[in-house]
Amino acid sequence: MPVSSYRLSVFSFRFSLGGKEVPKYQFTALDIENNKIVDVVDARDEEDFRKIMRGRDLVPQKFRIIDEKQHNYRLKANEVAEFCRQLASMLSSGITAVRAMDILRQRDYGKPKLKNIYERLYKDVQQGVSVSEAMQLQGRAFPELLVNMFASGEASGQLESVTDKMATHYEKEHRLNGKIKSAMRYPKILGVTTFIVIIIIFILVLPEFIGMLQGLGTDLPLVTIIIMNISDFLVLRWYLLLIAVLVVVAIIQYLLSIYRIKLAFDKFKLKMPVIGKLLKIIYTARFARTLSSLYGSGVSMIRALEITGTILLNKYLESQFADLVKNVRNGEALSEAVRKIDGLDNKLPNTILIGEEAGRLDTMLVSTADAFDYEAEQATGALVALAEPVMLVIMALVIMMVLLAVMLPMASMYNSFGV
Repeated sequence: MPVSSYRLSVFSFRFSLGGKEVPKYQFTALDIENNKIVDVVDARDEEDFRKIMRGRDLVPQKFRIIDEKQHNYRLKANEVAEFCRQLASMLSSGITAVRAMDILRQRDYGKPKLKNIYERLYKDVQQGVSVSEAMQLQGRAFPELLVNMFASGEASGQLESVTDKMATHYEKEHRLNGKIKSAMRYPKILGVTTFIVIIIIFILVLPEFIGMLQGLGTDLPLVTIIIMNISDFLVLRWYLLLIAVLVVVAIIQYLLSIYRIKLAFDKFKLKMPVIGKLLKIIYTARFARTLSSLYGSGVSMIRALEITGTILLNKYLESQFADLVKNVRNGEALSEAVRKIDGLDNKLPNTILIGEEAGRLDTMLVSTADAFDYEAEQATGALVALAEPVMLVIMALVIMMVLLAVMLPMASMYNSFGV
């Protein structure tokens, strides 16, 4: 029986009744076509919940009130990989899914929210719910890709193989993300250091010279006047700058929540000279790795493409996947359909074409993902190498401006004394 891939919304409105939040009911139900539905609704009480079910032509099988705060935790890539690896190991040893969940929930993870997820997972599986459905009942805790892969593995009887494959998938994802974060750590430290040095110069150092410069009795150069005004502003009205920064950040966050603006911004990122190339490589590696995992586990190509489009984390790329799926459904070769996607590396379609001609598309996608992971690491190193001198140049320019602002009036005064 197919499970509808309803996804719990990250953002949900909360309604109030008598000063209390309306409870959220998480349920498993059957629709008029006997398909299983997993979702969450707001209802005042059980009677109201059943009324909502009747209005949606659903027959509830199981339901419960949930604490939404407990359903906000999302497992990180390394936590997902660890979960899959442990589960695969136990399933391969002949341990049942229920017993495996019981073992997982008893371990100390150092994170109460993570332990609570495993507790709820065990209770749901113990009550006869499949592992994929139980994962879906945990809200946003598990990635949609993983839930769909588990559902596919359960349907084909290859859950053990799927869990092992997904452990490798998320280990690679975690490794790549870790290397990118590690490579960007030094530029971030350098950027923060540059900012702190500039603030110290303008707030602590320059005020010592401003009084002396103003008492020279000579016309001050424009650069000196500008630097002095900036220093005065930071010392006397620093709170205005802080407010301005907070307002700008809030405006940017609001604008990026608008779909069209987010779409344009994601497209702009892909067109940037150096960063765009790095992002294309990362998105291509993620595309190839996800598609190979899904397709290699028996998921149809159409469904695999639909799921892959949602995990790239780029609205511009995602907006093109509807046409990609349509073209493949109409009989167009995957290599030709992917060639029309703007934002993926140009080498990908050629690699897919080779896999199609050789009849080894899933194997070719795996090797392609590994190759692009390596290229992403190299591109990240190149980006960091470019960022370091840029930040050093910015710091040098600011210090040079400050020195000019101080030295020019003193040089002018020296010249006047010499005359």
